[in-house]
Amino acid sequence: MMMMLYSCLHSKSTQSLLFNPNDLNLPPPPPPPPTFHTFTSKSQVNRRGFSLRGIVVAGASIMPPSSFVSQPVQALERLPFKPEGYNFWIWRGHKIHYVQQGEGFPILLIHGFGASAYHWRYNIPELSKRYKVYAIDLLGFGWSDKALVDYDAVVWRDEIVDFLKEIVKEPAVVVGNSLGGFTALLTAEALPEQVIGVALLNSAGQFGSPVDETIEPEESAFQTTILKPVKDIFQRVLLGFLFWQAKQPARIVSVLKSVYKNTTNVDDYLVDSIIKPATDPNAGEVYYRLMTRFMSNQRKYTLDSVLSNLSCPLLLLWGDLDPWVGPAKAISIKEFYPKTSVVNLQAGHCPHDEVPELVNKGLIDWMSSLQFTSPVKSL
Repeated sequence: MMMMLYSCLHSKSTQSLLFNPNDLNLPPPPPPPPTFHTFTSKSQVNRRGFSLRGIVVAGASIMPPSSFVSQPVQALERLPFKPEGYNFWIWRGHKIHYVQQGEGFPILLIHGFGASAYHWRYNIPELSKRYKVYAIDLLGFGWSDKALVDYDAVVWRDEIVDFLKEIVKEPAVVVGNSLGGFTALLTAEALPEQVIGVALLNSAGQFGSPVDETIEPEESAFQTTILKPVKDIFQRVLLGFLFWQAKQPARIVSVLKSVYKNTTNVDDYLVDSIIKPATDPNAGEVYYRLMTRFMSNQRKYTLDSVLSNLSCPLLLLWGDLDPWVGPAKAISIKEFYPKTSVVNLQAGHCPHDEVPELVNKGLIDWMSSLQFTSPVKSL
């Protein structure tokens, strides 16, 4: 819905903190067979070092992760783009859009900020040859309702928890990109009996102490009655303009190309899947609420607090050339959480759409190695 990952707003303000892959000046490595590395001891975490900075860490891993070479998609089947959507589920009075294909062990795919279920267009057809695949639109995004609620990470966690209980109804692996990755972690923490594995692709989330442990200073009467209303008016005008600007096709293409190192798949289908939800009458208000409320509250939930309560195996399928969430975070996660396997990819923020054949293979190999699946259809 709200433009690809809302980068059109916050990318400029955080530019100085981001990893620039051009600084590496390294050729891509050859494509060896994928291997998976599981770490069995928890390291001490330096919390000050973990944020969305994507700092390059050379030689910091305990064991060298596997690597793939970025390649264009070759003859992969693509999910048909349906302007009217696929399936709908009513959750708390709101229509939630989802895609369902295949038979076998269930996998639930969760998109990132500003995207939709269609962002898994090259993953759903291939994975559904082996598994029962679900891809869902989070509330406020894609073809799901643009509900006028107070958006918070807990809202999306509750949506996914209820979807697993009411629609999937059996143990599943949950896969998420960016915001969807952190939502997957929160879901696994809340529903450990049903989520038996989590795969993260360049996940959102930060390490550190929860904000609610600090005491917020009390606002003065002047701040409450004068400054806050003026600030709200200014924010509405500014964000209204930025939302209009962000949903222009040329701007969407520009943002996508900034985070896809291989831009082959930045096509009209992908752009249309982002533009269409933005035409909803409530889209602008949802954008405003996300930018002013969710963004300011996201530090309330931290990676270390969630990972400390996790018990299932974890896979990191990480685009190491991501200008927003670099390989440092993957290193930090695998050091903190013992049951972690890592596959590094020469890709940007959305490896599932940039190098889908490698993501599909990495996910299938990991699940096969952990023997998650019940008998599946032969290919």
